Amino acid sequence: MHDTFNACEWLLDRHITEGRGGYTAVRCQGESVSYAEVLELTEAVATGLRRLGLRPEERVALVMLDSVEYVATFLAALRIGAVPVLTNPLLPGRDLGVIIADSRARMIVASDERSSSIPDLCEGAPEVEHVVTTSGNSGTVSWADFTKSTDDGGLHRTWAESPGFWLCTSGTTGMPKLAMHRHGDLLAAFEAYARNVLNVTKADRFYSVGPMFHAYGLCNSVTYPFAVGATSILEPTRPPTPQLVAEIASTEKPTLFFCIPTFLAALNNADIAGDTFCSVRYGISAAEPLPAETFERFRERYGVTVLDGIGSTELLHIFLSNTPEHCRPGTSGVPVPGYEARIVDEEGNDQPDNELGQLLVRGESAATGYWCRTEMNRSTFLGDWIRTGDLYVRSNDGYYTYLGRADDMMRIGGEWVSPAEVEATLIENETVLGAAVVGERDVGDILRAVAYVVPTPDTEVDPDELTEWCRERLAGYKRPRRYEVVTDLPKTTTGKIQRYKLRSACWQSTSG
Repeated sequence: MHDTFNACEWLLDRHITEGRGGYTAVRCQGESVSYAEVLELTEAVATGLRRLGLRPEERVALVMLDSVEYVATFLAALRIGAVPVLTNPLLPGRDLGVIIADSRARMIVASDERSSSIPDLCEGAPEVEHVVTTSGNSGTVSWADFTKSTDDGGLHRTWAESPGFWLCTSGTTGMPKLAMHRHGDLLAAFEAYARNVLNVTKADRFYSVGPMFHAYGLCNSVTYPFAVGATSILEPTRPPTPQLVAEIASTEKPTLFFCIPTFLAALNNADIAGDTFCSVRYGISAAEPLPAETFERFRERYGVTVLDGIGSTELLHIFLSNTPEHCRPGTSGVPVPGYEARIVDEEGNDQPDNELGQLLVRGESAATGYWCRTEMNRSTFLGDWIRTGDLYVRSNDGYYTYLGRADDMMRIGGEWVSPAEVEATLIENETVLGAAVVGERDVGDILRAVAYVVPTPDTEVDPDELTEWCRERLAGYKRPRRYEVVTDLPKTTTGKIQRYKLRSACWQSTSG
């Protein structure tokens, strides 16, 4: 029989039994909350969940902005053996409703900001029996009534293998899927990245621009700080501005700053002081590849080295990363200790160094699969290995360079073109803040590359100049044949470009 393991006990209860109850667990909008106070609130939420009839392994959907209440609800569900389903509270109500219905959740706990969307959230979800909101509006259970007792009945007996929590994939290709994780996956992710790469301690202060409903933000804001008794800095405002982030960094003095490439680029172009991040020992970037130019500008302006890496919802956090000892801008670094990576061709054969192929990864933090997605499970979960859908090359000395998603690759003139390579070239131009490259059908059904570019503030993009810029740096078949200047690019809330939306718009305009 395996030893019992409950992630709530590991992340929270043991700090009280080991004498760290008075340590600050969370800082949120100027308020401090200790580990003992988080435990008290978690016990109250656990009591409320049980009182409303939620049983072990049943689902509760969390539709919440980053807050102490969010932390407590997530941990409370784990505490009683239930399964929290983390959803994006910024999605339209009907989209959220589809996800909740798909999860077969019996309860919803929602931030008050979403109370007006409750009818949409419950539409088509007959399994939902109770909805809790912070105010109790719209016929829901109020947070005050929900948490009025702390007689929670203690920890449910679970194991590392027990069903833990579900996460939504980012939705870069359409409707999100629900990745199912175990209690032990949180511990595995911590040991691999936080321990081996960041060497985190209880003295660290964690600040994540990425939200908690995403795998990246969940580990940054809960798993990693709570694993060592450190402090998590939370901010519910979505989306945050560079000015707000700068204010938080200046006042809260984080030592670890987790961000995404598009926001790092925004910080590079914002009117904020160069010593804003003086307390930060490392920046960490994920979600999308960090262009070398953005890395260098951030380091030059703020004096902070950013460790770029790549992770996935399926693996829970970063599995390829640059490290303090091995940092090569423009790459995703090397495999994080505890993970193995392979690059394979279309038949699954290992590719030699410097040859393009799909990235496969395995590690102990891997999800057990997607909920009710048989075909996707068969194509993604290959025994111990997970097919990431990312295209990579590995250098002779072991560094991995991202070349795009397999679904995003374009075959132009008989040659494969990586949108990521073309986008990185465009971003190097000082007039370009962001770029996305997709294919459109020309006369005669010939595919050509189209670049959507976002100008740097107070500049103008000259398509002729960009044409010359690319002519000097890219092979002819890789160069965009048309440029569209836009104010923004469609992205997920974690900063990933939704190229399928651009392709749809592009093809619709072409066919029209």
